[in-house]
Amino acid sequence: MDLRPVLLALSLLPSLTLAAGKCERLVITGSPDAPPLLWRDPQDPTHLIGATADVLQQVAKDLGLKLDLLYGGKRSQALDEVRSGRMDILADAPLNVGELETLDYIHPALVQLDYLVWTRKDSALVYTTAADLHGHKGAVSERARLSADFEAFAGQQLSLQRLPSLTPAFQKLLLGDVDYVLAGRYSGMAMAQTLGMSNDLVAREDPVDQPGLYLAISHNSACNDPWLRGQLAKKMTELAASGVVQAATQRNLERWKAQLQQPVGTPAK
Repeated sequence: MDLRPVLLALSLLPSLTLAAGKCERLVITGSPDAPPLLWRDPQDPTHLIGATADVLQQVAKDLGLKLDLLYGGKRSQALDEVRSGRMDILADAPLNVGELETLDYIHPALVQLDYLVWTRKDSALVYTTAADLHGHKGAVSERARLSADFEAFAGQQLSLQRLPSLTPAFQKLLLGDVDYVLAGRYSGMAMAQTLGMSNDLVAREDPVDQPGLYLAISHNSACNDPWLRGQLAKKMTELAASGVVQAATQRNLERWKAQLQQPVGTPAK
């Protein structure tokens, strides 16, 4: 009996299985307090909304996948949900070499954040590079996701007070208790407008830090296969040159600001 046809068929099984068994539903989570990129839906707190959610829904549609973007707890809890495989992907993971044992990072980054130096409009602080902040008192939200390199630099060279959110940071800046605040371009803009400080604060244009936020797939996810990783990497590459993420961020900035300005108990439109 000639076994070659049988052996040939058997040799094709892994690739056939991969093609037929690719993941059809992804469960994604992320930081629940990072508007305009991600925050909890006030109408359905079990889900996350924002620019990242909008972009990933379109990516999933293009790939023929179903996607649920669910609240997985605060950022550290969301990471644990993905590490365990209970959820498949963390949508906004800073690059962390220590996590490579549990996560596969998709390159390039989905979002490149611009952290700017915010000062009072009458400030005499001269800023061109991060080194210019040495000797000045600064503040930053504990929720900020600065790059590892900048965190190391700040720990050695800067006097940075960590505060629970941007609200007390900007309030201290306006009162003169600190000389500057490090905040994201869009989140800082929305918070300044929401607090009525837009005419008093200014953001210096040159970013002090530009960390990337990546899709990170759990090693324990049933969806983690070469096909999905390859397709997501292709989509991230296309997005980087398309302007889609920036447009979604601007759109969701307005959405978040409108939500903040609604009286408590008013349903979102």
